[in-house]
Amino acid sequence: MLTLADNETINDMESERHTSRRGKRRIEWPTIGLVLVCYGLWFASGLYLYPVSPLLALSLMAVSVALHSSLQHEVLHGHPTRNGSINELLVAMPLGLFYPYRRYKYLHLKHHADERLTDPYDDPESYYRALGDWEKLPSFIKRLLNWNNTLIGRVTIGPALMVIGFAISETQLVLGGERKTRDAWILHGLSLIPLVAVLWFVFDIPLWLYGLTAAYWGLSIIAIRTYCEHQWSERPDGRTIIVEKSPLALLFLNNNLHFVHHKRPTAPWYDLPKLYQAQREEWQRMNGGYVFRNYLEILKAYAFRKKHEVVHPVLRRDPAPARAFRPRRHGISMQGGSTMPIPAEPPKD
Repeated sequence: MLTLADNETINDMESERHTSRRGKRRIEWPTIGLVLVCYGLWFASGLYLYPVSPLLALSLMAVSVALHSSLQHEVLHGHPTRNGSINELLVAMPLGLFYPYRRYKYLHLKHHADERLTDPYDDPESYYRALGDWEKLPSFIKRLLNWNNTLIGRVTIGPALMVIGFAISETQLVLGGERKTRDAWILHGLSLIPLVAVLWFVFDIPLWLYGLTAAYWGLSIIAIRTYCEHQWSERPDGRTIIVEKSPLALLFLNNNLHFVHHKRPTAPWYDLPKLYQAQREEWQRMNGGYVFRNYLEILKAYAFRKKHEVVHPVLRRDPAPARAFRPRRHGISMQGGSTMPIPAEPPKD
């Protein structure tokens, strides 16, 4: 049963959604500053540091890739200006190589339907699998997915599984005639041209080396945040984590306070700590105590142990085998979605 505080929170969220575009919103200069820092660190590492210390340079470029991913997340939620085209332009250079921004935006906004969080079909960022799909997987894929549900597995093999699954899923959508998906990939390909040119002709970094190091490591850093952002709970509010403090908070743009972000999706990243501290006990009560003090606590608990089983404990356990399935209509999100492709889902009545 919702309390008065819960209703006030929901009402505040609705008011924020309706007024954020209507009111005159200032330019969010802290975000603009971080965009400049992100690209500046990436460029300085490639141009000046790579010739003298390649490993250090690629490591710092991986930090830039992770920060850029966080900035893309901030942008898709309507920051840092009122103009969507300007916002997209600010993160148009695909430092992470693998994911078109517009596909990420589409899939991530679908993920924000909190009542469907963790659903193997309806949540594009769910790591859970439907029982019927799990039973059809080869044993070696099951072993990989089980290892991927440990934190060490998520940061080592997780990016590879995610990229492969995403590529297969997206290829199926494009070949199936999904025009918006095709257009997003065309735009992504065009955006890659200046990036590849800078890597080859300015930095003298082979594309394959950049992809296997900086781009891959950047995804691994983001995987620390996304590893247990969501879990199954009968209450939608109990499905999203709060990690109270972390040295990585700035790199993640405070999305360690992920439950606060889900309840205040239009709040800029630098407001999330203030919102959390103002009602700390209330936030923790609302999400049922799904709280960790820091990521080290998560590492100690789940470095080599699965946090949960791959198969969803409640949803999609009866796939209605006698009925025809239809292709999935969504792909796999950069922020953590399913790590191997599932080609079909039960039809909805």
